[in-house]
Amino acid sequence: MNKQTILIVEDEAEIREGIRILLSGENYSILEAENGTAALEMMSDRIDLVILDVMMPGLSGLRVCEEIRKTSTVPILFLTAKAQESDKLIGLTAGGDDYLVKPFSYAELIARVKALLRRYCVYQGKSQPGSTYGDGTISSCGVTVALDHNQVWVQDEEKDLTELEYQILKLLIQRPQWIFSAQSIYENIWNEPYFPASNGTIMVHIRKLRMKIEADPQNPVYIKTVWGKGYRFGWEDHYGAK
Repeated sequence: MNKQTILIVEDEAEIREGIRILLSGENYSILEAENGTAALEMMSDRIDLVILDVMMPGLSGLRVCEEIRKTSTVPILFLTAKAQESDKLIGLTAGGDDYLVKPFSYAELIARVKALLRRYCVYQGKSQPGSTYGDGTISSCGVTVALDHNQVWVQDEEKDLTELEYQILKLLIQRPQWIFSAQSIYENIWNEPYFPASNGTIMVHIRKLRMKIEADPQNPVYIKTVWGKGYRFGWEDHYGAK
């Protein structure tokens, strides 16, 4: 499968090189631009993500973002030296999808990149490297789920799930960018009206599902609880997920 392509737009060569080395090691194809004008000239449908520095001489990152948004919905991750809430809001209002404040850890960069690419692939109906849809399965974070029958593998080991456990996992893995409330899970899986007492039913099945697919059910990496909101699938601890 073709590699996903990331465009790095950063005027500081040292930062640009560090990001390139890191993401190349994660098997992404990398394009580089040292300023906003070059970035706009390089934009094409082959680009799956743009990492964009906000403060650049000449054409600023905000202006570049606005120009990209005229023709593309590609996810844009801003890099900014400003941590003020108002500065972040300006970037998101301009059309950015997420932001990282310099200096940032490479682990956080990788997590943000993977999350944005995963969401973009879901929205666009595309498959990601390591995930297949044409053969009737969907894969993410080492979990593979057959879409038309109850069969699940975790790190290539087949797991024996009940039909309800399988349906819950399939629901979550197909929309990893969503947070599913207990009500939405119950109404989607049980096809019955939701009542507050149904929360206990959901919690029991989530606990049993974790016992079967998580290495440490007390510290889940696949089925996350987002406190006060519901559940989601994935490794990244966004939105207060635990």
